[in-house]
Amino acid sequence: MRVITVANQKGGVGKTTTSVSLGGIASSLGYRVLLVDIDPHGSLSTYFRQDPDTTELSSYTLFQERKELTAAGVKRLIRATEYPNLDVLPSATALATLERQAIGQDGMGLVIARALGFIYDDYDFVFIDTPPLLGVLMINALAACQHLVIPVQTEFLALKGLERMVNTLKMMGRSRKKALEYTILPLMYDRRTQASVTSLRTIRNTYPQEVWPGHIPVDTKFRDASRVGVPPHLFDEAARGVEAYKSLFKFLMQKFSAEDARMAAGGL
Repeated sequence: MRVITVANQKGGVGKTTTSVSLGGIASSLGYRVLLVDIDPHGSLSTYFRQDPDTTELSSYTLFQERKELTAAGVKRLIRATEYPNLDVLPSATALATLERQAIGQDGMGLVIARALGFIYDDYDFVFIDTPPLLGVLMINALAACQHLVIPVQTEFLALKGLERMVNTLKMMGRSRKKALEYTILPLMYDRRTQASVTSLRTIRNTYPQEVWPGHIPVDTKFRDASRVGVPPHLFDEAARGVEAYKSLFKFLMQKFSAEDARMAAGGL
């Protein structure tokens, strides 16, 4: 199982679109995919017609039952979608109360990691969609993953959010004694605007080793696909945005293969 978290401390940057797009593409290639929604707003859950306001079994249940987690307990929370190889663990608005509940509670930062351990052999990829807030939920998502994707809009105000996110990763890396591998994903790029062109150049100059060489363009097909609850690649496989996400997925697979090769070599 490869766990990928999609996170940024700024909202509205395309985290859900990225999670659904990458997860959908992976599932279409035959990989078993689980999308995990731990954002109280539940955008990913709503995408697949799961209502975070009314669902009784959700990612929030993992925190409620964290001391008695079992494989069967985790599996009962997962919903199959109508798309082959693609499942969802939905969110609940009650997740918004976790920050208050977590005070003084042990083990709250590793709940998602422990839960995924019970279903390790059931999926090839897990994509975690997160809230735009550094708190117990994002800490869970970062602790559970092997790779982080940071979507960032190609606009000036988004650059500050990216800087905060990278600083958070450095801080966590010092505490866990190991840096988390991450890829910066420039998106909502509009080559007709000077703001997009300048922001993309700034991102590439500031983070030359971490940024994906491509970019995700502005594409109304993402909005159209979400309205009908269809993964973008199935809504319009030839859309510019879909082609870009396919390229990103290929890039990540190459990166994962290189990481696996390094680990194998180190173990010899």
